[in-house]
Amino acid sequence: MKLLKPKGKLGVLIPGMGAVASTFIAGVEAIKQGVAKPIGSMTQMGTIRLGKRTEKRSPIIKDFVPLVDFDNLVFGGWDINKENLYEIALRNGVLEEKLIDSVREPLEDYTVMKGVFDKKYVKKLDGDWVKSGTNKMDLAKQIMDDIHSYNSENNVTNNVMVWCGSTEIFLKSSDVHSSLKKFEKGLKKNDPGIAPSMIYAYAALKMGIPYANGSPNLSVDIPALSELALQNNTPIAGKDFKTGQTLMKTILAPGLRARQLGIRGWFSTNILGNRDGEVLDDPDSFKTKEESKLSVLDSVLQPELYPELYKDLYHKVRINYYPPSGDNKEGWDNIDIFGWLGYPMQIKIDFLCRDSILAAPIVLDLILFLDLAQRAGMKGIQEWLSFYFKSPMTLPELYPEHDLFVQLAKLKNTLRHIMGEELITHLGLDYYTE
Repeated sequence: MKLLKPKGKLGVLIPGMGAVASTFIAGVEAIKQGVAKPIGSMTQMGTIRLGKRTEKRSPIIKDFVPLVDFDNLVFGGWDINKENLYEIALRNGVLEEKLIDSVREPLEDYTVMKGVFDKKYVKKLDGDWVKSGTNKMDLAKQIMDDIHSYNSENNVTNNVMVWCGSTEIFLKSSDVHSSLKKFEKGLKKNDPGIAPSMIYAYAALKMGIPYANGSPNLSVDIPALSELALQNNTPIAGKDFKTGQTLMKTILAPGLRARQLGIRGWFSTNILGNRDGEVLDDPDSFKTKEESKLSVLDSVLQPELYPELYKDLYHKVRINYYPPSGDNKEGWDNIDIFGWLGYPMQIKIDFLCRDSILAAPIVLDLILFLDLAQRAGMKGIQEWLSFYFKSPMTLPELYPEHDLFVQLAKLKNTLRHIMGEELITHLGLDYYTE
């Protein structure tokens, strides 16, 4: 595998310049100034073991693989409200005003372009900073024109696009999504099966720009756009950033399965008051999120392999919009488990988390890893990035791996593979048989 070195400026393009995007960008600028640390970022703080344990080689990942450094990241994106990033960060109230003020100048300078928006797909939102066009193909071309202008103005060499926009209404893959030819025909005919997130994804992939989907939207997870990604040698990943309650599930559920402890029921409910919560207050958007969250336990627990333990598991998910919470989400889990001889036990979790704080380092890592993947000649679905998503993309014939620890092993072995290092199986017998 030939790996190209980073070269020039990497333009980070974000559809949906809201709480997650502003928290991420303000955070990067604060880290560049040395006033904050990149807590939660695998690329910046995680280590990777190389060779045998006895060799004691465990560099930080950013020192092991050639990633773009922070000084060469340039930000820009689209939104449906005409605000600069400084105003957006203040309005969302995730970060302290003092920190936001310390990076005011770069935040005000970053470009926020008119967004592609259709209220049919996100019923709870309104905006007046919105593109108009003759059809959806025209809108896609406008996005591509935006990118060309942005790259020229900022001396950008390469790009990565990460969707940080809202959850759209639930869509199933249909005929218009089945091939690139049908999809492009659908763009010209304004097919209702093509949502705004797909228009951004198409524009990115048409230009050979890696794309990650941070929401549960269908977005790039359709045959047509997988075809385009392969055709243009472009990496794609998604979907739905793994934050909050699902993060807890992918930590806890693998442990229960590993110990062969049964589960009778898992009830999850959330309260949150940010724009994401408002959007999810619409049943059609909630359906999209629900599908993403419900799939996790089945995949981790594999009830078809362990019917006595998980076949009759009752799993319920609720999300409640509660404005006073703002970005401070609270997730409650009640888990009814059983152990030896079927005797019952309970686990209760109350996770008071901050959605955008958990999502920001994910955005950073995905940007750096997708750019790395492209420089390594990797294209299409990047399953090794499943670690970051609630509903990871896979080939149609594969079930997604949701076990956080398997995902982590896959990610690190992929990095070893890219760099020509020996893959680690953790077998360990060689220490005792030499």
